[in-house]
Amino acid sequence: MQLSIVVPTYNEAPNIAELVRRVTQAVRGLQAEIIFVDDSTDATPQTITDVAESASLPVRMIHRTHGAGGLGGAVVEGITAAQSDVCIVMDGDLQHPPEEIPALYADYVRGGVDMVVASRYVGNGRATGLADNTRVLVSKASTALTKSMFPIRLKDVTDPMTGFFLVDRRAIDIEGLAPRGFKILLEMLARKTLRVREVPFEFAGRHAGESKASFLEGLNFIAQLTALRFGKMSLFAIIGGLGALANLALLWLFTHFGMGYIAGMIIASELTIIGNFVLIERFVFQDMKGAASGVWSRFAKSFTFNNAELLVRIPVVALMVHSWHFSSVIAAAITLVIAFFVRFVFHALVVYAPKRAGARKSPLREFVEDLDTQAISPGEL
Repeated sequence: MQLSIVVPTYNEAPNIAELVRRVTQAVRGLQAEIIFVDDSTDATPQTITDVAESASLPVRMIHRTHGAGGLGGAVVEGITAAQSDVCIVMDGDLQHPPEEIPALYADYVRGGVDMVVASRYVGNGRATGLADNTRVLVSKASTALTKSMFPIRLKDVTDPMTGFFLVDRRAIDIEGLAPRGFKILLEMLARKTLRVREVPFEFAGRHAGESKASFLEGLNFIAQLTALRFGKMSLFAIIGGLGALANLALLWLFTHFGMGYIAGMIIASELTIIGNFVLIERFVFQDMKGAASGVWSRFAKSFTFNNAELLVRIPVVALMVHSWHFSSVIAAAITLVIAFFVRFVFHALVVYAPKRAGARKSPLREFVEDLDTQAISPGEL
């Protein structure tokens, strides 16, 4: 097998037959296969099965019921299952024209590269398939932000946000990837120095269906950038900082309208405790949840600890206000900073501690090792 084409899909039934038809024409003369990694809840799996029966090249499907790692996780699973070491990744909506596959493969065959990226921003490449000027602006701003955070690793890449690329899987550390949402190319490029060339392509409009891009995926992208660049602690700090600002804003609001500062502290803290738990579940410890206790157990540990910490903070704040004449907001801010470090250690070592039978590493050692795999060292930037 010369080439494996990995296509992650989520509810793309109307696009499957046309995609297979156009890919088949594009790879004529090559020994190639298509691997659909499907997380769909519609008729897509059955459509893939039906199309595969009459296709003139091998078409395989991996149907996932849980979709771990989102689109990025699907890509990793497809690359791992591929029969060829040379894999092309493309979307299932035909915004990545299959007719460009030969150009990607030919550029790789020339030698000297580990990856060939189809770029909207080099040569005569175009991003015409983006829905409107706002999407174009967001795409370019995201690209600029990403390149500014990884100036060395991405120096030869104009479009690190594209989902259309060829990669030699022997050049990447598949086990070391931590896919999160859409941007698997960024994950690969940021974690290891790769030899990259680009070819231009025109980003087309969708053949059928609706875009899967959303505000949540935007948050996933920011979380991925932060985790890659700084590691878990900094991401936890950002969420903690946002929670602290929300806490102080709520406290100011409550006291401004006449509520006592102690009652205001309690209500503001309960709201931010819940909000912070939701955010760290989604963006910080996402990759550790599978080995930890259940979600309600994690929530109970987190909620109980944070409320115990609150019971300690309230008298400390009261002492600072009444005896040392701090303002209530300043006193709360100081104690929140101290509480952050205590919360981080507790969540890392207790709330998300892995459940393992028999002899195992200490939670501290496991967590430190996990941090090492998540962050990119400054020297690699």
